[in-house]
Amino acid sequence: MKVSLVAIRNFRRLENVEIDLEDRESIFVGPNNSGKTSATAIFRCFLGGRDFKIHDFSVARMADFDAFAATGDANRLPKISLDLWFTIDPESIAFGRVFTLLPKLSDFTRVGIRLSYEIEDAIKLWKHYDAAYPAQENGIRRKALFQYLALDGTLSRHCTVRYFSLDEKPKEGAPPEIVTSELEPGEGKRLLKHLIRVEFVDAQRNINDDDSSRSNRLSSAFAAFYRKNLEQVGHAADAHSMIDENNKQLTGHYAKQFDPLIRLIKDLGVPSINDRELRIISSLSPETALRGSTELLYVDPSRQHELPELYNGLGFKNLIYMAIQARHFHAQWVMTAENRPLCLMIFIEEPEVHLHAQVQQTFISNIWQVINQSAEAAGEPDLVPQLVVTTHSSHIMEAVNFEKVRYFQRCHITGETAASGIRNASVVRSLRAFQPHAETIDGKLVSPAESLAFLKRYLRLTHCDLFFADAAILVEGAVEKLLIPAMIESAAKRLRTTYLTILEVGGAYAHRFEGLLSFLHIPYLVITDLDSVAPTGYPSACRADVPGARTSNASLKKLCGKTTVADLIALTSDDKQHAVEDRCIAFQTDILVTDGTAQQALRPRTLEEAIVYENFSLLRSGTLSIGVAVRTPLDEAYQDVYDRIRSDSFKKTDFAMDILACTELWTVPEYIAEGLRWLEARLCQPRAGATSSVVAVAETA
Repeated sequence: MKVSLVAIRNFRRLENVEIDLEDRESIFVGPNNSGKTSATAIFRCFLGGRDFKIHDFSVARMADFDAFAATGDANRLPKISLDLWFTIDPESIAFGRVFTLLPKLSDFTRVGIRLSYEIEDAIKLWKHYDAAYPAQENGIRRKALFQYLALDGTLSRHCTVRYFSLDEKPKEGAPPEIVTSELEPGEGKRLLKHLIRVEFVDAQRNINDDDSSRSNRLSSAFAAFYRKNLEQVGHAADAHSMIDENNKQLTGHYAKQFDPLIRLIKDLGVPSINDRELRIISSLSPETALRGSTELLYVDPSRQHELPELYNGLGFKNLIYMAIQARHFHAQWVMTAENRPLCLMIFIEEPEVHLHAQVQQTFISNIWQVINQSAEAAGEPDLVPQLVVTTHSSHIMEAVNFEKVRYFQRCHITGETAASGIRNASVVRSLRAFQPHAETIDGKLVSPAESLAFLKRYLRLTHCDLFFADAAILVEGAVEKLLIPAMIESAAKRLRTTYLTILEVGGAYAHRFEGLLSFLHIPYLVITDLDSVAPTGYPSACRADVPGARTSNASLKKLCGKTTVADLIALTSDDKQHAVEDRCIAFQTDILVTDGTAQQALRPRTLEEAIVYENFSLLRSGTLSIGVAVRTPLDEAYQDVYDRIRSDSFKKTDFAMDILACTELWTVPEYIAEGLRWLEARLCQPRAGATSSVVAVAETA
């Protein structure tokens, strides 16, 4: 039996979300403060013994408390709810148990239960609140209702958890209707205990060799595992035998050492002559010895040199601790003799802490190896838990299937617009639901399966951090990727405070990301080249000013719907900014070049050409070089620059490094500066003043 879907309402950022879960591991990813931890915290509140606090209610629900205080309408009081949907194999033993637990359901292969945290008695709450903070003469109370409920213990006194069974009733031509049936509190708790157990490996593990209450010594973890697992299943017989022998020897030793003291006590008349004698014995148990009299050491086998816990890395200790915890949780579940919960979920928060990239990549498989060994040792190879891993690690994501990712993204509260300010809510998108559309590029049909396979390969090969970014910048190649930070410093400084991912995708592949970025609702800027080719015959490269020149750039054809350079140049800034897709397309435009008294509009084909034309004075002064002499007439200089940058001997990366090392100010090509300003306006709050497009290169190199 597995949890297939959870629905969360009114809990912190999660106003109203549904999250489908995988049978084995589900990976929760997203930017900071996007709701990943909230999705695990609600399980801790309902199933893990943590008390709810007033601020666990969504921000928008605070107004509902005020509305109740003003009107007395109990229907205005908010509720936090968690729906759990389970899928069951009809051939399994679990199917029969569910039939016994919920005999009224119409479908036993999909079982649902709702937990609702709500005010138990609205009238009682009102009376207590009114007595504590009566209305003053002006009708205002010293504290709002939600502030009253924030006082220690107040919320828990007035709230209760109600339980409902959920049943799906099919409706023709519409989604099934969810029918709820309230359970008695005792029955609800019993049912929940039979259905699911949840365990947590917290992000704040504080692993060291300090005995303080906030630290978790590995030796203590081993002791706890021994006490709760090994000893209970009879694996400690040998340890008991050895400890018993040591107890006998220690008892004899104590008798000799304490004999003078015992005699002295006898001389004091305690005990009397008719009482039994005093005897001090050793009563060590294997668990006591491991917990209080044993240290975990790191040993060099060749030298037999021993080091205590303190002298090994935090990453190594973190990995061991998580493995022990996972094995312990699984073993405890398997060893539950009667009424074992049908499902075990283990939440692991941020396992990447202190782990280097290679260990992060193998973390999921290593944890499963630990769990599988535990299941096989217990004789229950099919009894495996579900893992939910929250992470910011692109390396962990790289090692799991694309479909197992659940993407959390900040959004505005329902009914609010972008102008409302802070995004206080979140949405969750399952990548299992993502399916690209079939598309035709240059007469070639690209199937959804082919597009999806490409995206999976790309994300795996590039350790992509797309799922943790506020926005994406898609660039042609290494030169753009090297220069973008300096260009941001010049053209859109406020982007430095945002989290951007720069994807090196080339002009032929940027459009492949259109569907994924739209599905994830991630704003993106595409910086690409005109890539002009001759209008007739074999599509060989040509200068961008050739009459009738076409573009070979597949992304421009797909995203802008134009095939000729002239049509692309004619597009306005508004034409390149697509609000529905939340994107901006940036490519070369005509640049007015001044050389002495001469002026001419030159049309670059690539980024390197655009940089040269925007910084032509630096080229003439020798500060900027392309490795060849450039003739004086601008039309001839145009051909020289084009030929040189098109040549095989021109090293684009070296050119980019020279730009970054330049000690004089250089100008960002306007088409890139315009795109960066669009992204800045999209992500940052407006402010007075314009941003210069001249970069102080000496500061950014």
